[in-house]
Amino acid sequence: MRLVRRGIVGILLLALAASCGGAWAATAARPVLLVIGDSLSAGYGLETGSGWVALLQRRMRQRDPAWRVVNASISGETTAGGLSRLPALLGRDKPKVVVIELGGNDALRGLSLAATESNLRSMASACRDFGARVLLIGMRMPPNYGPAYTKRFADIFPRVAQLEHTALVPFLLARVVDHPDWFQSDDIHPTAKAQPTMLDTVWPQLQPLLGAGGARGR
Repeated sequence: MRLVRRGIVGILLLALAASCGGAWAATAARPVLLVIGDSLSAGYGLETGSGWVALLQRRMRQRDPAWRVVNASISGETTAGGLSRLPALLGRDKPKVVVIELGGNDALRGLSLAATESNLRSMASACRDFGARVLLIGMRMPPNYGPAYTKRFADIFPRVAQLEHTALVPFLLARVVDHPDWFQSDDIHPTAKAQPTMLDTVWPQLQPLLGAGGARGR
């Protein structure tokens, strides 16, 4: 009787292992969209699941459930930090599309704009060399930083997109800044009310990459 029981247990364990292995393989085979950004993409000050990246996950589950969204955004992240983390993320997630939403903290901290541009170019280039398509999301500084500085900063994103052949969203908050009540008390981070609009700003540039990315295998 014990031998029979052991045999049954062994069969069940093998079946479970095969099932888990199949589920893991199915997850691993799904194309990945990687978002690497700062607090605007990490959902700073928002309830879990209400940020624009979380809304993107829901939209993609409905429209193209084959895709898996990985949000590797960190509040306070700079382009240097993103660049240092990127190789490990590419190796781990093997994304077909990468969304880069970084640069705002560089400007807020007064870091070198030349270094910001170099870091963004290096990130875009690394993603392209890996075989992923890239969407670069731009940011702008408030006017109190001065017209010369704000222009120099804003010009970084279209220039990087052109030089590195990436898709571009010129300004993530383009349709949000005219609604002061859509910002948290710090006047920097958008509220939950603004998140669907942010997604709708990103989506037209992102959607073509998803179709192309999903069709390409490696």
